[in-house]
Amino acid sequence: MLSVINLFNPSRGSLSLALVTAVLLGMVHGVTPDEHTWPITFSYSVGSYSSKGGRRVGFLFSLAFTFQRALVSELAYFALTSFDNALRWNFEIYVVVGLVMALSGLHVLRRGHPLHLTFRDIKAELSGKHDHPEPVVPKDLPWYMPLMHGFIAGWGVGAFAVIIYTVLAPEMPNGYVGWLPGALFGIGTMIMQIVLGSFFGAWMQRRQLGTQAKAYLARMMSARTLVGAGVGFLVVGVFGIVFPQVLSSLQVVTPIHIHNLHNIGVGFFLAVLLLFGVALWSFRKTIHEVKSMSFNEEPSTESSNSV
Repeated sequence: MLSVINLFNPSRGSLSLALVTAVLLGMVHGVTPDEHTWPITFSYSVGSYSSKGGRRVGFLFSLAFTFQRALVSELAYFALTSFDNALRWNFEIYVVVGLVMALSGLHVLRRGHPLHLTFRDIKAELSGKHDHPEPVVPKDLPWYMPLMHGFIAGWGVGAFAVIIYTVLAPEMPNGYVGWLPGALFGIGTMIMQIVLGSFFGAWMQRRQLGTQAKAYLARMMSARTLVGAGVGFLVVGVFGIVFPQVLSSLQVVTPIHIHNLHNIGVGFFLAVLLLFGVALWSFRKTIHEVKSMSFNEEPSTESSNSV
């Protein structure tokens, strides 16, 4: 059966072929750069500053994502997916995702203080020029935030969603199992997101810092990345709603016949260039702050080899 699976351009076949294809597509989706997964998993995983925490983030995000895909897969079986074909739909999802990311990051930056959504306030928090006593380790975000993000991000559409909703879901024999392709796609995504979340969390865990310093670095970097990337999502989303044809036409075609790597467009820019550009700036700025602070603790002796 594996010899007839074409993940780049799946065709209609048997029930078992459709289900295996859904899982494999999910795994490809989970590991390749994607604006609906990487920015969120990375931002929350580095904030957990541990491999275990990163795995938990990947699991929670993908759990809600899986539920959403299973839900829409069921709707697709009954041909209720016309809204997904609207050109502006994906950009509208960008706006919602960006808003939630920015608010989540600001919540951490404010250390639980009330939010003031002014440009001056946001600039002060990002730059570190605020009136909070130093050093103050920001509180972590609630555990359920990756769940909420996963459900929201799941409504974004792309090549993977189109295949699940228009090719694999209709292959199901009845409505009782119409949700299976979406659920299995989500599980495949979950497997790879747990791996990536673990990797991102372990990367932060390996910083040779004391416990409080590491917590400050991880949470501030996570928050600043959420705010910076969130604002980027908002700007691109609004521009895409107003000029959908313009942004949708900005694509570079590569010879790599793997979804997310063949047609490189706005999504790749958001998932890779914007996310890691903001993350690099955030890391350099926050590590500079950490070095200038006194946390009154010895460097951590945690095992830096645990993954």
